[in-house]
Amino acid sequence: MVGDKEETNQDHDLLKKNELNNPKKKIIKHLMIILAIVVVIIIGLYWWFTRNDVSTDDAFTAGRAITIAPHVNGYVTELLVDDNQFVHKGQLLLRIDSRDYNASFLQAQGNLERAKAKHLASQYLLQVAIKNYPGQLKVAQGQLEAAKAQLFKAKTDYTRQHNIARPATTQQAVDYATSAYNQAKADVAQSEGNLLIATPVEANIGNVRSRVYDQEGAVKAADGQLKTAALNVEWTEIRAPHDGWISKRNVEQGSYVTVGQSLLSIVEPEIWVIGNYKETQITDMRPGQKVKIAVDAYPFMKLTGHVDSLQAGTGSVFSTFPPENATGNYVKIVQRVPVKIIIDKGLDPKVPLAIGLSVVPTVYVK
Repeated sequence: MVGDKEETNQDHDLLKKNELNNPKKKIIKHLMIILAIVVVIIIGLYWWFTRNDVSTDDAFTAGRAITIAPHVNGYVTELLVDDNQFVHKGQLLLRIDSRDYNASFLQAQGNLERAKAKHLASQYLLQVAIKNYPGQLKVAQGQLEAAKAQLFKAKTDYTRQHNIARPATTQQAVDYATSAYNQAKADVAQSEGNLLIATPVEANIGNVRSRVYDQEGAVKAADGQLKTAALNVEWTEIRAPHDGWISKRNVEQGSYVTVGQSLLSIVEPEIWVIGNYKETQITDMRPGQKVKIAVDAYPFMKLTGHVDSLQAGTGSVFSTFPPENATGNYVKIVQRVPVKIIIDKGLDPKVPLAIGLSVVPTVYVK
């Protein structure tokens, strides 16, 4: 038994001696140690150089998509663009049948011309009224004075004919004097009435002037209708408000379109990134910090940019149904804050980024 134990120890010492004498095993062991040290160094260096990096895969490209809708109703007579076509600002996209709107424009032109003619006539009438009404007042005043003078003469004749002896006059003369006296009183009353009518000179002139103002308003209304008709004619041609790509086209030539109907969208070339960072990641994040952006669709594209701004509210606050944390049981969930990132360089004009692509932005917070 003791002999077996001594034999085992001898074999173990021999094996250990052989391992020490084997150079290959010694090299492998040293390499393993070196490799472990290198891995530790690499991990340490990676942590050191990336300790200030903040990244998220909850990020997407964003941009402006303008919805194009008509201002007028009608049939599409020409469709000049196709899906995903690039258009420039002011480029004609489609035409709507303009015949009805051209007719309305001509009618509005005629109404404006008639309104202008009536306005001009009212101005002439005002000029006449400014002269006529004061003149009519003076005429009425003169007629009253003449009537009073005639009354005085008739009254004198009437008194004389009724006071002289009957043999010295005739009944015919008495009747004539009486009639003339009564007629003179009537003329005075009539002249007083005419004077009363002619007295409100300013009011009469103001009445004519108000007609001028009324016709002036009619001219403005007709001019507004003409401008509206002109706009309707202009709006039968729909043009691009900005440069961009045609998207979501749902109109065809011959379609009947209505005011406000969505016909297509134009996606502008300007693209940025919205990164939804956890609230625990924005502690040291500030506008102006550099950002490296990786695009899932184009791994070869190396984009760089900077933090533009942080949204003043988490994503859940602006959702359709924001959470009501004051009711029921509460479970704390890490919120995300949308961060707008502007792309500074790295874009390829031949490979435009679509809106909504997945990206991974990394912010250098320090």
